[in-house]
Amino acid sequence: MRVEKAIHALDQGRILARHGSTRLVIYARVGRTPQRSLCIQAAREAFGYIERISLAEEQLKRHLNEIAGHFLDPLAESMLQSVREVGDADLTPLAAVRGALADAVADFLYTRGMTVVLVENGEDAAVRIGEPASLMVGIRPDVGSNIFEHLLELDDQLPSWGIATSGLGHPGLTCGIAASVTVVAETAARADAAATAIANATYVSNAQTIQRPAEEINPGTDIRGRMVTCSIGTLSKNTVSKALDQALRLSRRLIERRVILGALATVQGQTAATDFMEHRLVPAWPFA
Repeated sequence: MRVEKAIHALDQGRILARHGSTRLVIYARVGRTPQRSLCIQAAREAFGYIERISLAEEQLKRHLNEIAGHFLDPLAESMLQSVREVGDADLTPLAAVRGALADAVADFLYTRGMTVVLVENGEDAAVRIGEPASLMVGIRPDVGSNIFEHLLELDDQLPSWGIATSGLGHPGLTCGIAASVTVVAETAARADAAATAIANATYVSNAQTIQRPAEEINPGTDIRGRMVTCSIGTLSKNTVSKALDQALRLSRRLIERRVILGALATVQGQTAATDFMEHRLVPAWPFA
């Protein structure tokens, strides 16, 4: 089947790379000078990465306990290792696919001398910073919203950052009741897998949540047999509080193991954040 591929120039030197349903926004600069031509090269590389992932998709749909060794393809292997680090046996390597793709494109640019790189793949982003600089990344309180409630500051304290968001309305299915869970880690693949796990951890049994088997919603899903959330009604304060507490407990365990740096969860307008996020988040409205 022929897949539509296209590269479009955006403002401020950014590039949009389209490959089927994948949309990558790619930006890189040296100092203050955007490097559009190299971003176009990175977009072409991204098409190859996507095709490599597609070739390995059936293997990547397997659960961790079904994968004894390693993948030869380094991109598939990065997905596998990220999920193994998170340690959720219910995940498959595909839980890290969006982040891993963003990482691969960002690394392509960074290893070619770019000093600031931002690659956005839907709700996931890979950032590389090799000079004294900082970037502000918008955080949505709801995956399905176009409104940024907070901005997260990332700087040259680390050369590599990854941000990922999961929750109700995300293209990937969720077992939880969070409107959004945003995770920051040192790679986007790790953040992607962790955001999926933490969002799943927000599930609390209640009469207002409707769930169905994953394969009824998406016949090609990698989590066949799991109940996933379709919709929720108005939740009690106790249910919201319990869901947020479960998200924080898993987040803190992952922080202690140095898998992630921080996390923020939102359930029906109520939020809970780890210390890292509280220290780096600022309200978005003054900057809108």
